[in-house]
Amino acid sequence: MHEDRFASERRRLVETVKSATNPKDERILAALGDVLRHRFVPPSELASAYEDRALPLAEDQTISQPSMVAIMLDALDCQPGDRALEVGGGSGYAAAVLAKLVAEVHATEIRPALAARAAATLEGMGVHNVVVHVADGSRGLPEFAPYQRILVSAGAPAVPKALVEQLAPGGRIAIPVGGDAVQTLRVGERGEDGDVRWTDSVPCMFVPLIETG
Repeated sequence: MHEDRFASERRRLVETVKSATNPKDERILAALGDVLRHRFVPPSELASAYEDRALPLAEDQTISQPSMVAIMLDALDCQPGDRALEVGGGSGYAAAVLAKLVAEVHATEIRPALAARAAATLEGMGVHNVVVHVADGSRGLPEFAPYQRILVSAGAPAVPKALVEQLAPGGRIAIPVGGDAVQTLRVGERGEDGDVRWTDSVPCMFVPLIETG
């Protein structure tokens, strides 16, 4: 498939996201323009790949809405040298965008088939600073902690304690918190005193974060 087939649609998506979110970090818009979203969607959704909305994946999962990805990444204030954790990797799309803003990304996906497909897609696109792990993301990945940035791409009833514990000093976490009907994006930042201070951002809706207990 000739990648330029979607070039104009990617440009329109970037303009849509810019108008909707106006991120402080302009690298986010550049990343959205670079990442080939159509490579991450199922064939049945190809025609909708560059619409600014969530799209269905296998196993009742979704690929995140680009404008929501932009809002979350802007809240994280990613730095080029950061190590990041993404929880709920799904298709790998958000990890691919995040990878353009930080040094390395560890993405967790609890469903092996989705994780394998995400890893293959990222490898096929030459994204070498993302590692996809089959894991319960609510537990984080302590073997690679601490993380300067944590992006949670699934909704949780409360912030998992393990993720807070793995957040580096000065680090930030963005996570949708709430139930099946109402969620709010919560952003936490660990201060120099070690405490994490939380602010509520925008309403959002993500698939539930699956925890194995």
